Amino acid sequence: MKLWLSILAVSAANWLMKAAGPLIFGKRDLPPALVDITRLTAPALLAGLLVTDLGRDIDWTELIGVAVAGVLNLLRLPILPSVAAGVAATALTRLASA
Repeated sequence: MKLWLSILAVSAANWLMKAAGPLIFGKRDLPPALVDITRLTAPALLAGLLVTDLGRDIDWTELIGVAVAGVLNLLRLPILPSVAAGVAATALTRLASA
């Protein structure tokens, strides 16, 4: 549970960081390199959270949720719906396996 709360907090912080750019810079476009770095921030942080949490027993339902969120992120869905879908996939997988 703590992992998912951390993932949700990181996702929300990432969304706020992405929203801060247009608010600060107004109508000016960000350099493409900065856009690419910003786009990769959330997956890198989520992967870091997952790797640091692997010290305990691996829960395959969490892996399914992270995979769903990752695939949706690769398909260019916004990060918050991607994370919500990952959480829902994890919850449904746990419900089905119970």
